[in-house]
Amino acid sequence: MSIKNTIETKLQSLQPQFLEVINESHKHSVPKGSESHFKVIIVSKEFQGKMLMARHRLVNQLLADELAHSIHALTLHTMTEEEWLEKRGSTINSPPCLGGSLHKNNA
Repeated sequence: MSIKNTIETKLQSLQPQFLEVINESHKHSVPKGSESHFKVIIVSKEFQGKMLMARHRLVNQLLADELAHSIHALTLHTMTEEEWLEKRGSTINSPPCLGGSLHKNNA
């Protein structure tokens, strides 16, 4: 199973009204086909009444094994249904890659 599919499967326990897992690895200096950088947009009633850090901790706990072994970067957009509707389904784009080790070698 791919890392993306594993993330999607594990996050189903939050019974999301909306879930999108985007592999953003291609935007970074990693080998082609890598699964190391992800953006997760998740809308769940489980986030109701929880501060942003508590929401992120909840997701991070579910993905602890992947964060320890496979995922290098994880961008989280965790919202309640009301917040999602207020934003009209939009999120902020992930920042551009600064080049990682390639940037250091070119400096």
